[in-house]
Amino acid sequence: MKNREKEMQAFGRLLDVMDELREKCPWDRKQTMESLRPQTIEETYELCDAIMKQDDHNIAKELGDLLLHVVFYAKIGSENGTFDIAQVIDLLCEKLIFRHPHVFGETQVSGAEQVVQNWEQLKMKEKDGNKRVLSGVPDSLPSLLKAYRMQDKARAVGFDWEVREQVWDKVAEELQEFRNELDAIALDGADEATRRRAEEEFGDFLFSVINAGRLYELNPDTSLDRTCTKFRRRFTYLEEHTIRQGRDLRDMTLAQMDEIWDEAKKLEREGKL
Repeated sequence: MKNREKEMQAFGRLLDVMDELREKCPWDRKQTMESLRPQTIEETYELCDAIMKQDDHNIAKELGDLLLHVVFYAKIGSENGTFDIAQVIDLLCEKLIFRHPHVFGETQVSGAEQVVQNWEQLKMKEKDGNKRVLSGVPDSLPSLLKAYRMQDKARAVGFDWEVREQVWDKVAEELQEFRNELDAIALDGADEATRRRAEEEFGDFLFSVINAGRLYELNPDTSLDRTCTKFRRRFTYLEEHTIRQGRDLRDMTLAQMDEIWDEAKKLEREGKL
């Protein structure tokens, strides 16, 4: 509690700065919730990027940018007479207290798993809460995260594999169905109906793989992002190595590129890339 006064002063300063900007800056004055929305999405991804890089300085910076957007939306809401920052914070506090009866009430829990289950059940009891298990998953969420969140929410009400190893039979089944549709494309040609079936089966396969990762507590977004980072690092090495030799990737064979790619992998293992 020793820093609470300092924290409140800093937050009050931010509110004062926001008031000044909204009144005196032409750009800030003309912003609406709709115009801010794309920037909020961008700021969220920039924060995620800093977290993935474990860059504490930029995490603090990007958290500030995101906090600015929260205050900005609340300021616009206050001007419209619909809500203000105090209501935003009070609603959050009320929600947190209601959803943590094991902290603010008499409920007993056995661990984090039960907390998650209680959380989903309590959400459905709230006056303006989600009336369906999956209704809290936004349609606009990126598909990878959407699949993970849907599966996680279904798990919270008991719709899940009893033994996680069982999921591999489902992954194998979906992979085979996907390959069958790919064979159909090769045999029947790439008409629209065939492609749509293959696309659907590909989605089912991806959904099952995400489900498998979830059961082993592996976040698909984090995992894929790290693979993308690794691919970028290795491909950049391949490209720069080729340029230094005065060559062009387009003139190289796959075997030649693979040789340099393997060099990049070796350097990674040695901690030199």
